[in-house]
Amino acid sequence: MYDVIVVGGGHAGIEAAMACSKAQYKTALITLSINNIGKMPCNPSIGGPAKGIVVKEIDALGGVMPYVADKTALQFKMLNKAKGPGVQSLRVQSDKLAYSKLMQELCLAQEHLDVIEDICTGLVVSDKVAKGVILKEKGILESKIVILTTGTYMASLCMISDEVTESGPDSEPTTNDLSACLKALGFELFRLKTGTPPRVKTESIDFSKTQYEPGTDEDITFSQRGTALPLDQQVPCYLTYTNSKTHKLINANLHRSSMYSGVVKGVGPRYCPSIEDKLVRFHDKERHQIFLEPESLSLDTTYVQGFSTSLPKEVQEEMIKTLPGLEHAVIEKYAYAIEYDAINPLQMKPTLESKLIENLFTAGQINGTSGYEEAAGQGIMAGINAINKLMGKEPLILRRDEAYIGVLIDDLCTKGTLEPYRLLTSRAEFRLLLRHDNADKRLMDYGYQAKLVSKKRYEEYLEKYRKVEEYKQKLNEVRFNSKSEVNAYLKTIGFEALSEGMSALKLIARPHVTIEGILPYLDFMIEKEVAHLIEIDVKYQGYIEKAKKEASKMHNMEKLRLPEHINYDEVANLSLEARSKLKQCRPMTIGQASRISGVNPSDIQVLAIYLEMKRREKQHALQ
Repeated sequence: MYDVIVVGGGHAGIEAAMACSKAQYKTALITLSINNIGKMPCNPSIGGPAKGIVVKEIDALGGVMPYVADKTALQFKMLNKAKGPGVQSLRVQSDKLAYSKLMQELCLAQEHLDVIEDICTGLVVSDKVAKGVILKEKGILESKIVILTTGTYMASLCMISDEVTESGPDSEPTTNDLSACLKALGFELFRLKTGTPPRVKTESIDFSKTQYEPGTDEDITFSQRGTALPLDQQVPCYLTYTNSKTHKLINANLHRSSMYSGVVKGVGPRYCPSIEDKLVRFHDKERHQIFLEPESLSLDTTYVQGFSTSLPKEVQEEMIKTLPGLEHAVIEKYAYAIEYDAINPLQMKPTLESKLIENLFTAGQINGTSGYEEAAGQGIMAGINAINKLMGKEPLILRRDEAYIGVLIDDLCTKGTLEPYRLLTSRAEFRLLLRHDNADKRLMDYGYQAKLVSKKRYEEYLEKYRKVEEYKQKLNEVRFNSKSEVNAYLKTIGFEALSEGMSALKLIARPHVTIEGILPYLDFMIEKEVAHLIEIDVKYQGYIEKAKKEASKMHNMEKLRLPEHINYDEVANLSLEARSKLKQCRPMTIGQASRISGVNPSDIQVLAIYLEMKRREKQHALQ
């Protein structure tokens, strides 16, 4: 008997299994093959806009993706450096073979974790409570909790034009039995589609015809334990573009694409479309960016980012040669589309536990998301909430102003999705509070409480923020005036000399004034990371305080919990649409109810009155 069984060794499954086993619960990780653990079947990278902040959040919670991403990175790049801190995010180009190898080693070495090679064909359920799984070879395996992280392997089909193969990514086995089992248990499944571009022989590319894309020359990492590679040791990426020849060829063969010939039944990703989808949607664009990304130091292959397609192989051969620098490219692996089953995420609670089957959790692409990072974020939360359930503790539900992971899960279980969901900075209304630099401040307390963050690391985190406050105070005590030497520095950045006394802390609030710039005029040093945190706090203080006030209004609504078995048919004066949506979603709080499409402010007011009426009835009954 296991405490937890995790089905699937992808990015969600790894985080869930590692979390439960680190908390010393007997855990089993079921995977088709040990070699599949941590595999990168699509892009060989971690992070990016919003996604990179999710990885920082996983690190603060005690996950493994950030550490492995840093250790196996070929390039580190901080995106949106010219913009504000609310949208800056790290992305690393990964050595995909080294990444999966290190993940496998960590899982196999983890105490309290058994890695089992088998296929899950069904669930053991009794009285609507999950009791274990059914494996193809080993039969029934019992557990107290089951976490499904099946990725794109449920009833999956791989497609190149009209060539359809019943398989998972890279021609691996798929399972139809698990989909059938879930349907029989009452789950609503729907089809989703994603795809991957061709890989070409690196030696066949003429990079002189492309644009050089280096990494960032700064020690910026996902993990507090990580160290960035010096710029001269990083592997560059390159940029090229489609052109009129590319577009003419694709448009002439559009009817042969799996997407447009009727072969694909599932819905594809809006924010990472195939190249043929881009041409249809954005037909006025003369060209589209194509990034050439190394896959591994051990491989002579380049990932053609932005060129995902399901067109026939012979058309892919012609298409690739229209790109500047790839006129003589040799395709090592053809692009393909993949279609698979996912569960309607409205059927899960914000804890990621199913509403239909107790003790069954789901995480990752099975919940309708896309991306390694979104999967890993769900995985660690499913793991933490499985731990909390086993311990009899309150679940951990991250708020929208607390984490991008909170935004992701709230969107899924409140609004649902009909297409592969991708996190974007625009989805977060409090993104200035959800920055790359403050993920530890927001979430490390939770990671420490869950026993996923060590005491040593937690104490280092506390010491860092103690220094932030200490040096803020010191900077506030330093006074500059019209005769101070700092005026020479101010003139170099376009300011007049000070006309009146001012503290160093207040001076930093000015645009372009940095702690590094005024350090020569101070009699103490400040660590670079501490200085960066102080600068953001000071320069954006007004905006941050405004966002916190807005968030506090939401907190009050989140405190108003709705009864789990509330009968919405008994709540008078709800609109018909609101009643229907509330019955479908079954929100846990008034705050969550307010974010459901079709539930209006007047409906929220009705619910609040209903809760107050029930509270008074309960009080009266006790008197």
